[in-house]
Amino acid sequence: EVQLVESGGGLVQAGNSLRLSCAATGFATNRYAIAWFRQAPGRDREGVSCMLTYGENTYYANSVRDRFAISYDNGQNTVYYQMNNLQHKDTAVYYCAVLTRYPTCKPIGGRFLGFDSWGQGTKVTVSS
Repeated sequence: EVQLVESGGGLVQAGNSLRLSCAATGFATNRYAIAWFRQAPGRDREGVSCMLTYGENTYYANSVRDRFAISYDNGQNTVYYQMNNLQHKDTAVYYCAVLTRYPTCKPIGGRFLGFDSWGQGTKVTVSS
């Protein structure tokens, strides 16, 4: 059974940091695209960062570039999301998701498409 389990969310003050984790189990391959999405209250879900587990290229949305960093531990099959200098606008539920079929982080129309395995989400609240 494919499973993605996020952890690490919580309540922080603006300017502080959090690190999210997403443990991936049950996948037939460890070569895939893995991304972080977020959904703020009343807003659509947006993809904010993506990487290939077998490559070095990463993608960041403008809203998080230079503050957030995605990384992957191949031995643990876990993706991490280091979020620094958090702002109130970063308040959202954060989801990790995996694309195994034709993995890519190339956005189409500004969106990551085709991700078909999702975690349950972890809530991040940033107080201003």
